[in-house]
Amino acid sequence: MMIMAGRQQNPRIVMVRYGELFLKSDPVKYHFIGILLRNIRRALEAAGHSCTFESPRGRIFVAGKKPEEIAAIISRVFGIVDVSICTRVDSTPEALRDAAVSLALSRLHPPCRFAVRAKRQSKTGMNSQQLGEYVGSAIYDAIPGLSVDLSDPEYELFVEVRDCGGLVYDARIPAPGGLPWGSQGKVLGLLSSGIDSPVASWLAMKRGCEVSHLHMDGGRWAGGDVRETAIENHRRLSLWCPGADLQMIIADTEPFYDRMQELRIPARLRCVLCKRFMLRAAGSLCGREGARAILTGENLGQVASQTLANLAVISDATPVPVLRPLITYDKAETVTLARKIETFVEKQGDLACRAVPRMPATAATSLAVKECETTLGIDELLDTVLSRVRYVTARNGKIL
Repeated sequence: MMIMAGRQQNPRIVMVRYGELFLKSDPVKYHFIGILLRNIRRALEAAGHSCTFESPRGRIFVAGKKPEEIAAIISRVFGIVDVSICTRVDSTPEALRDAAVSLALSRLHPPCRFAVRAKRQSKTGMNSQQLGEYVGSAIYDAIPGLSVDLSDPEYELFVEVRDCGGLVYDARIPAPGGLPWGSQGKVLGLLSSGIDSPVASWLAMKRGCEVSHLHMDGGRWAGGDVRETAIENHRRLSLWCPGADLQMIIADTEPFYDRMQELRIPARLRCVLCKRFMLRAAGSLCGREGARAILTGENLGQVASQTLANLAVISDATPVPVLRPLITYDKAETVTLARKIETFVEKQGDLACRAVPRMPATAATSLAVKECETTLGIDELLDTVLSRVRYVTARNGKIL
């Protein structure tokens, strides 16, 4: 692929690796890499970094004044597997050896088990094993008391010979992987104050979806901390699309709950009716927002409304596709991921739903639910709710 901009003189650069993008056909790959470069550039510009870019085969190189800060920002960009801060030198064995010894002297102290991992893009000259042995021997001689351990080293140093030069580094900063944000189109995610829906949103973002959020605000039917916690979830998720605006729609659904109470709708059907109403609202907003699918945090069998029978009835409320990334997750798996992506909060406050019945239906019938919706005047209620929405925008972890 073409060089995006000229090199800077500073030999310390940030090397970006992407994963499954490399497996795509050339037209698709180059398209995705273009989106990835846009996302990286936008993230860095939002943080005030002026950088230059190169995109040789299989890598992206970013050069700027503060490589540690640049690497930290890029490590939160979807589509990237990992990031390394490298010293770039000539591709000769001698230049690689000298840079590797210099780096090792600043990091290694005996006794320590170390290994050198070498990789060559070119097939001329030393092969990878010979290059690794050559560099490793120089480090071993320069720092007495070390031991070589290729199976379980305490310290690893990497050298690469590529068409664009030689690279030396000793750390690979994990990144989320997946596909570039925005490469798969836009979805509208139902975002609550709970643990599941932010994780579902993050997983969709990881697979390239540009996510907007919809929060159904229950008003007095919801706990006192529900609305602000949902907004906080939205804010935290904006850290994973740095430089981009993350939109959230808040709909006032108090009239829906009020009418269920006024008309004495059977309590056992409330949860299914509520979920269907949320999907109706989201489906109506998808056209307005340009979204191609609805995203939820539902998980099979986790609560009464999420039995297979009820999910079938709930999904029937909208013709828009419904994505459920967490459908097979155990709760512990979801919590672990929520902690990892920093959307989990230990003290969650008052997040109760005051409309939940004591004995919700686990297998509501479509006929019974639709009869209740006719009684409620569901279309009129939907129009009322969608006429009372407001927008919240988050960017880089801040509510604008």
